[in-house]
Amino acid sequence: MSHLFEPLSLRGVTIPNRIAVSPMCQYSSVDGSANDWHLVHLGSRAAGGAGLVLTEAVAVTPQGRISPQDLGLWSDDQIEPLARITHFISQRGSVAGIQLAHAGRKASTSPPWENRGVTLSEAEGGWPIVAPSAVPYDAGCIEPNALTEEGIQGVTEAFVLAARRAFLVGFQVAEVHAAHGYLLHQFLSPLSNKRGDRYGGSFENRIRLLREVVTAVRNVWPDHLPLLVRISATDWVEGGWDLEQSLELVRLLLPLGVDLIDCSSGGSAPNAKVPVGPGYQTQFAEQIRRKTGSRTGAVGMITSPAQADHIIRSGQADLVLLARELLRDPHWPLRAARELGHPTPWPAQYVRSAPAGTPAYLPVGSP
Repeated sequence: MSHLFEPLSLRGVTIPNRIAVSPMCQYSSVDGSANDWHLVHLGSRAAGGAGLVLTEAVAVTPQGRISPQDLGLWSDDQIEPLARITHFISQRGSVAGIQLAHAGRKASTSPPWENRGVTLSEAEGGWPIVAPSAVPYDAGCIEPNALTEEGIQGVTEAFVLAARRAFLVGFQVAEVHAAHGYLLHQFLSPLSNKRGDRYGGSFENRIRLLREVVTAVRNVWPDHLPLLVRISATDWVEGGWDLEQSLELVRLLLPLGVDLIDCSSGGSAPNAKVPVGPGYQTQFAEQIRRKTGSRTGAVGMITSPAQADHIIRSGQADLVLLARELLRDPHWPLRAARELGHPTPWPAQYVRSAPAGTPAYLPVGSP
């Protein structure tokens, strides 16, 4: 029996299997609105059998976009285009999830296929950027403006308003993005947070904004729908955010109504030495799950069905999130089901002209 294809229940939502589409920025929006590209990108992964389909990082304010081409949900005008996508995902039997985000000092950049990581000037379509402190991400990046306490409260309110819209759109899962060196992670990490007020300095102060955002979002996100948080378990830099702080953070997030921790790493420092390799971040999902009792998601170079099934079967995580592998093969979940001996029907459109006697869970042309 394949553990990868067991359902996962979170509050009132049942994800049909343990495979999730990891958030992947597409840099393809105009004024933050979804379009046909997003429908095909996300819809094809639902048709391919992923249990949970998460959007890319969706900016809660225009200022919080990574690039001018990012998805957003700061306006009611952005609801209808996204609703078309959630409707299709649910039609395919998958669960639609949204990742809510603010890029902070890593905002206002060009798409990666142009000048990766280069901050755009206002003349180039960029905007002033904000952060916990006036500390640029890297040499050559512009200096961000340190948020005032009033600005910090505005960030929390923006997450709340976006969460309300996400429910109207039809999303069943919401994820707060506090990883990869973006704004909420910037507050967590002492590498980027040099504040001297109640939002900086001590561990308790650095985690304050994330706890406030989670509490505020949970208060407006329906009780029967799950709330996830993505964290970077470590900065991979001495003196930065690390696993021990992550463990303590998770222990404090669970009572606030967080249902699963999506465990990634890095993104806060350009000079980090990351030991990249197959499953290199799974250790964080396993340790957080074992030491805090939280459900976790594992991400990072998970490529084979046997590897993914082992992660679930051995209790390292409750969910695996795939990115590049699902770009290579949108139907990876259906192929994995066949490989692991778990018959799963392909879309009827792909099997309707199959020769007589071909099992319904095999695509046309399969042996």
